[in-house]
Amino acid sequence: MIPQQLEAEIARLASAEKWPVGTIATQLCVHHSVVERVIEQRGLLGDRSGRPRLIDPFVPFILETLGKYPRVRASRLHQMVKERGYPGAPDHFRSMVARIRPPVPAEAYLRLRPLSGEQAQVDWGHFGQIAVAGGMRALFAFVMVLSYSRKLFLRFFLSRAMGAFLRGHAEAFAYFAGVPRSALYDNLKSAVLERVDDAIRFHPTMLELARHYGFQPKPVNVARGNEKGRVERAIRYARTSFFAARSFRDVDDLNEQAATWMREVADARRCPEDPSRTVAELFAEEQPRLMALPDNPFPTEERVDVHAGKTPYVRFDRNDYSIPHDHVRRTLLVVASPNTVRVLDGLAVIATHPRSWDVGQQIEAPEHIEGLVEFKRRAHRHRGMDHLHHAAPASRRFLQLLAERGGNLGSTVSRLLRLLDAFGSDALEGALSEAVERATPSLGAVRHLLDRQRLAMALPPPLSASVCTDPRVRAQRTRPHNLANYDRLYRSTDHDDSSSPST
Repeated sequence: MIPQQLEAEIARLASAEKWPVGTIATQLCVHHSVVERVIEQRGLLGDRSGRPRLIDPFVPFILETLGKYPRVRASRLHQMVKERGYPGAPDHFRSMVARIRPPVPAEAYLRLRPLSGEQAQVDWGHFGQIAVAGGMRALFAFVMVLSYSRKLFLRFFLSRAMGAFLRGHAEAFAYFAGVPRSALYDNLKSAVLERVDDAIRFHPTMLELARHYGFQPKPVNVARGNEKGRVERAIRYARTSFFAARSFRDVDDLNEQAATWMREVADARRCPEDPSRTVAELFAEEQPRLMALPDNPFPTEERVDVHAGKTPYVRFDRNDYSIPHDHVRRTLLVVASPNTVRVLDGLAVIATHPRSWDVGQQIEAPEHIEGLVEFKRRAHRHRGMDHLHHAAPASRRFLQLLAERGGNLGSTVSRLLRLLDAFGSDALEGALSEAVERATPSLGAVRHLLDRQRLAMALPPPLSASVCTDPRVRAQRTRPHNLANYDRLYRSTDHDDSSSPST
């Protein structure tokens, strides 16, 4: 748009002075396309140059296409005429189409005035991000406004998940002390799962919420945001009047400030449709016409199926929560409120944690970690017992006798493994077998028998040797070879040497 005085001057120079377009544009310091548009709209352009334009042969086709599709873009029209031989550039073509495009009549909208207590409008507003431990989280505002009185409810959340959507409704209805007969939505995923024209498939949880409170959910028509203009203006009002240049510690502090602002500022403003009255005065008239609240609020906990892998943790809302070690590798259910996270296996609650709104944190219960450590300790003892049974089979009966007499199996297995490393499997097997035959299942008896074997064979005392601590090597259940064969071979070789004649 240009000033009317400038437009009149362009028309005068073109009609009275017969100045060409370039001269007018230069003298008045405007673009030549502005001059051409003005004199063409006034019917003054004519065909002064006498030269045909590149677009002239394609004008009938363009007008026909615009008649069928009034909103088709000039870029698409350029592709169509280029396929038909148009040699011009897109920029010049776009300016020419703007001149010949028939004006599209502007759509008029009815100003709707809902009845008192009849309708509320609901939407989410995005208010940037806030810093939390481990990263950033998006900040969202749930806004519900009563269409008649413009009574406003504002609550901030760190998520737009279904749990927050349900809590927003429950807290808004409690704040209004009543329920409107219908609620208008902008085809939110929390409200509408699928829509084809007028065929709408609502979210089942949304239907349960509406059934519990008795209101009717109504999504607006596609691309008709004007139908919920009250909540759009309410979000803009909250953004400029409340949130701008405001400091806060956390979301709880922000919501406390929002509650004060709603009472002292939002309710005291003049109603746009009745400036003689405030929002609070109109709401006092509307509140008795709202439907009564049910006896019990709707359950607003978030329910999410999660899969526990091989570590005793489940992932929920960008954090890890510990579970008992015997519930890994299965699908579990997380039930989360703003303050608590519960993990269920079927109907049994297996873990309860305080909810963390940080990012990338591990929330652990001490009993879960202690249980895992004890389980690993028992597993280590069982692995040692298996290794002992494999190297010295008589140890099985030895430990049975020891258990019958109330002995400590854990420490006994540990010491027998050390004796196995020091004396070897054959010596330990012989000592254990003899201890079983004599019915003396004790470590002292085994150690005595091993020492006796060593003295009988005139062997030196066992020396401690460094053994690989790698569990992958220690777990190898290999039985050492019987060295008695080498002893017999040594004695026979020594006898042959002594009987040979001397030279």
